[in-house]
Amino acid sequence: MEISQNFDGGNISVIECERPSNIQLEIRKDQNSNFYQWFYFRLCGAKARNCRLSIVNANSAAYPEGFRNYRILYSYDRKEWLRHDTKLEGSTLRIEITPTRDSIYFAYFIPYSMERHYDLIAGALNYLHCSSELLGKTLDGQDLDLLSFSMGDKTTKQNCWIIARQHPGETMAEWFMEGFIEKLLDMDDLLTKKILSNCNMYLIPNMNPDGSRRGHLRTNAAGRNLNREWETPSIQFSPEVFFVKEKMNKTGVNFMLDVHGDETLPYCFIAGTEGLKNWNARKQSELDFFKNRLAEVNPDFQTENGYPAKQPGQANMAMSTTQIASMHDCLAMTLEMPFKDTTATPDKKYGWSAQRSKTLSHSCLQVMEEFISKKISGIDV
Repeated sequence: MEISQNFDGGNISVIECERPSNIQLEIRKDQNSNFYQWFYFRLCGAKARNCRLSIVNANSAAYPEGFRNYRILYSYDRKEWLRHDTKLEGSTLRIEITPTRDSIYFAYFIPYSMERHYDLIAGALNYLHCSSELLGKTLDGQDLDLLSFSMGDKTTKQNCWIIARQHPGETMAEWFMEGFIEKLLDMDDLLTKKILSNCNMYLIPNMNPDGSRRGHLRTNAAGRNLNREWETPSIQFSPEVFFVKEKMNKTGVNFMLDVHGDETLPYCFIAGTEGLKNWNARKQSELDFFKNRLAEVNPDFQTENGYPAKQPGQANMAMSTTQIASMHDCLAMTLEMPFKDTTATPDKKYGWSAQRSKTLSHSCLQVMEEFISKKISGIDV
């Protein structure tokens, strides 16, 4: 038997792998950081053997509650990822499984590789209404890609920004972006036509390429949580945020969605920027419209559970949405999806999945189009 993780996004350390009944593992911490929770590894040579895998440092992870009522993902072909029961016993996450093939992969959530990311960028550029810009290089020397979708005169349209995967272990965010991009590429789709008639769309499918390739949960190559760098980003420690914020200042921002995943909460929900000093009834109405309409459009989304709203003046201005909402006086929100599953619409076989992330992106596009159309028409939401 052998455990391997030396591939794009891989993360695990082997303590013991001599007997199938006693495979002991540890999740590696992010570089220059104490964050860890993301794992992705391969087990070989265990076909038809009753295996007991123990991740012994699970209870000291960044979000240990995320492992309660959690079901691990496994795959034989890295295309279909299925759920399997786990148990959090003391400090250890235990997985008991009998592989049916010579090689089996395990992951905290469905991986989204950097190779798939670059395929996504390249494929989008086959369409004339899509263009790309290399905003800069990461600390590891990787490309930071911006995709733009626009038709006709840009100067008369709303500038809408969607960013994802500031936290690299939240891979559902890039699956969301893949669905978002696929929809925007379909010029036969009526919704896409409506959006591009009113909007310039700016998309960052992966804000954190270095953390993604390294197998980090939450940080970049310097160990920085990018979603705490937006007040004073630096090329030295957070070039990803520096370059994106710089571009946003050039285009202006009329709408922003920052796409994430939550380790603990089994819901899809939105966090707003109620903590801003100048929060008012208009801003609350815009936020309520988007959330309530999204709940009507997509059964996986709900508004009852999520992060408690902060009081006006209590916002963390180092976060992306509060910083951009304040600078550009726009609706800016954080969308969260679960690592586990949604409690109201569970799927025992797949749990929360890549496909459900993509479907939610289509719903967000629909509600965004409705919001922007009302705004342009001067209709209160």
